Amino acid sequence: MRHLRNIKATALAILIGIALTMNGNQARAAGTEILTVAGGCFWCVESDFESVPGVREVVSGFTGGSVANPTYKQVTRGGTGHYEAVQILFDPKMVSRETLLKKFFRSIDPTDAGGQFCDRGASYRSAIFVSDSAEKAKAEKVKAAAQSALGQKIVTPILGASKFYPADASHQDYYKGSKIVFTRFGPKKQSKAYKAYRQACGRDARVKQLWGKEAAFAGS
Repeated sequence: MRHLRNIKATALAILIGIALTMNGNQARAAGTEILTVAGGCFWCVESDFESVPGVREVVSGFTGGSVANPTYKQVTRGGTGHYEAVQILFDPKMVSRETLLKKFFRSIDPTDAGGQFCDRGASYRSAIFVSDSAEKAKAEKVKAAAQSALGQKIVTPILGASKFYPADASHQDYYKGSKIVFTRFGPKKQSKAYKAYRQACGRDARVKQLWGKEAAFAGS
């Protein structure tokens, strides 16, 4: 049975990859751009940015590491070099890259180099990934403005893009799932478990403490 479950899980991961690739190709053909960022728990970043008008889809996954097709357990255990990250597919006619980056800085703790909120370790660090000099210039401009607005040193790096691996289906749209999951808060509907985790982790409280009225998604 375990072998059968492994086969099913592998097949599902392949299908997700194919579907996301097809969606990504169709999106790019329609003029959609991609912004890749890491802001701690990818469930939270996905939830935040899927609420932004002009964002068509957000995919949770991993990037920046040295292991091909890493699993969630591999990444969170450490040693692969990957960040928990998201790819934000957006329509630049409706929302600009700069606007999304501004929201990104104001939805994380960019002063923390050791993780984000209650999630500690290398895989939970924040970062922005860029594909070319134009994207890098935009990211650097927004970062400088955010640092000036915050009045503290921002340690979130701007890194060259590397291969992005989508996480398996159980991690996509986690924040609105209806499946019953067993957590430290007891058995809960997935969407409620997500809210309980987010509150317990202190994400919104810390963002509000840092950014005040400029906090982008705190309380979402």
